Amino acid sequence: MKKRYWLWIVASLMLVLSACGEKSKEDVVQSLQKKLEEMSGYKTEATMTLKTGEEEQKYKIDVWHKKKDYYRVLLNNEQDEKNSQIILKNEDGVYVLTPALNKSFKFQSDWPNNSSQPYLYNSLVADVVKDQDASFETTETYYVFETKTNYQNSKNLPYQEIYFDKKSLTPVMVKVLDKDRKPLVEVEFSSFELNPKFSDDAFTTEKNMTSGALGVPVMADGVENEPTPFTVLYPEASVGNAELDQQKEVDMENGKRVILSFKGDKSYTLIQESWTSYPASATVPVEVSGEIVDLGFTMGALSGSTLEWSHEGMNFYLASEDLTKEEMIQVAQSVQGKVVK
Repeated sequence: MKKRYWLWIVASLMLVLSACGEKSKEDVVQSLQKKLEEMSGYKTEATMTLKTGEEEQKYKIDVWHKKKDYYRVLLNNEQDEKNSQIILKNEDGVYVLTPALNKSFKFQSDWPNNSSQPYLYNSLVADVVKDQDASFETTETYYVFETKTNYQNSKNLPYQEIYFDKKSLTPVMVKVLDKDRKPLVEVEFSSFELNPKFSDDAFTTEKNMTSGALGVPVMADGVENEPTPFTVLYPEASVGNAELDQQKEVDMENGKRVILSFKGDKSYTLIQESWTSYPASATVPVEVSGEIVDLGFTMGALSGSTLEWSHEGMNFYLASEDLTKEEMIQVAQSVQGKVVK
């Protein structure tokens, strides 16, 4: 009996000693906050996989961050170089740049602090700190948190799993989950460099609208571009019982435009354009009195009752006095890939 008692005591002590070697949730959160406070910035490369459509879409992401509010996020769709975009934040504001199309928008926005960003270290740590009910577990290699998300324009992605490397405390993987905890967005980080050196012009619009920003040529005003095959795309989402009422095609001097009118309880108009040459608007960004909208496959500009975005070399404009903000985003997100009438 005594022998069993002592064996129980020894086993209990071993459990206590092994537990002492692991950090608690509070310890890890404090360490993450301290790391952010002490760093001057970072560079990271990642791959983002979207599983929201019939086929998976992959994007390469390069992130540069310099304290305190300088950001450069390159979203590179390898299958569609014309759709590669840069989200830029500097002392003048927030920009969404599409260099290959000579398109640039300027926002007076609180991005990236106004919503969750699965590829930004700062945002991931902020979500961990904010959610006091976040679950926490330790594996041999990772600290794993499951937190609530803060996606203003999407309530379908309420949770995320964040994997931090135990040694470096840098992110390794993020899984953004739907209500059933099914991963719809995955971000895998392939490299992470702390306290890098940046050139003086690294976060300027002029530098990032040049051909070197994406590794593809920027179209100059009046220069002919190999036209994108014009395939009319129709929204797959059924919102407000709206059905296609009228389709009108217009040939322009430097491109083609299709106007789709949808009628129903909530009516809207969708315009799709393809250009053979692009205006030289790079030096004069279009001011948007609205907000940046993440459509998953591209970034859009939402202003009042209109939403504008580019995809696969095409420009899209959605306008409606009936649709809510979330409904406009739902319609826009469904205008991609497979052609559905």
